[in-house]
Amino acid sequence: MPFSRLATATTPTAHIGLGLAAVGRPGYINLGREDDLGEDRSVEALRARTHELLDAAYAQGVRYFDVARSYGRSEEFLAAWLAARPEVTDVVVGSKWGYTYTAGWSADAETHEVKDHSLGTYDRQRAETAELLGDRLDLYQIHSVTPDSPALTDKELHARLAEAAATGLTIGFSTSGPAQADAIRAALAVTADGEPLFRTVQSTYNALETSAGPALAEAHDAGLTVIVKEGMANGRLAAPHAPDALRAVAEETGLGCDAVALAVVLRQPWAGVVLSGAATVGQLASNLHAAVVDLDADQLTRLATLAEEPRAYWERRGGLPWH
Repeated sequence: MPFSRLATATTPTAHIGLGLAAVGRPGYINLGREDDLGEDRSVEALRARTHELLDAAYAQGVRYFDVARSYGRSEEFLAAWLAARPEVTDVVVGSKWGYTYTAGWSADAETHEVKDHSLGTYDRQRAETAELLGDRLDLYQIHSVTPDSPALTDKELHARLAEAAATGLTIGFSTSGPAQADAIRAALAVTADGEPLFRTVQSTYNALETSAGPALAEAHDAGLTVIVKEGMANGRLAAPHAPDALRAVAEETGLGCDAVALAVVLRQPWAGVVLSGAATVGQLASNLHAAVVDLDADQLTRLATLAEEPRAYWERRGGLPWH
C-alpha cells in the first residue's frame, strides 16, 4: 500500500495530510473562508495559492495530498505542482470520484456538486482523473458513501474497482452524515473475488463529532488505513468560533485552538493520516503544531464534553453557507 511510505516517517507531520477542498474552487462551507481567500477567486489566484500551500506543506514534512473530482480544479492544480517538481517522488496522492462539480467556478451557484455513485460516473471520472494525475495517483476513493449508497451493493462496480486495484491502485471510500459508522461497517464487508475491496477509509471525526470512532477502530484492526477529514469541523473549532472548553485548553498549551483540535484526532490510535484543510500558509503552520501538542488527562476529559449528537452536528453542517 502507498501509505506504507508514511509508516517509517521520521517527522510527525508526515501523518498530517493536506486536503485541497477549500482552495480548489471559489466556494466552500468553511467558516471564515471569505476572509481567508479575499476577493480574488480567479483560477490563477487559487492555483497560485494552492501551489504555495503545497510548497509549504512539503517543506514541513507533509506527504499526503487529498483532492477530488468535485473540488473544482484541485486535481489540475495538484497535477501541475507535481509536474513542475519531478524531484518530489515520496508523496502519496489520493483523489475521489462520485460527485461532479457543477458550480461553474462560482461561489454563488445554486448547486455546487451532484452525487452519483453509478458505474457510468466511475468510468467517466476515472478517465478524467487519469488524464490529469496519470500514474501519480495512488489512492482512488468513493466520495461520501452512506449506508444507502448503491456503491455498497453494485457488484459490477466492485469488479471494476478490483480491476483497478490489480493494476496497483489502492481503492478506498469516504463517508459523511450521521450514520458514518453504519457505512463503514457495511463497506468492510464488501469483497471482490473473495477479498476485501477497500484498503482505506476517510471519515469525519473531530471533537464535536466522534460517533465514527468505534467503527474506525474496527477498520484499522481490519488492516485499513484511516484518513480523518474535517478535524476542524469546517472551522467551528478554529478561533474565533471555538467553544470555551477548547479555547481554555489552547491557552494552557500556548498553541492555537486548531492545533489542539487536530491533536485530539492525531492521538487516536487508529488515525493514520489527519487532514489539514488550511486555506493559508499561516493556517497550515498553525495546524502542523498539532503534531507536538501534549494533552493531559484532565484536558482530554474537558474536551470530550464537546461531542454533539450526530444528527444535530450534521444538521448544523448542512446549514453552513457556501462562501
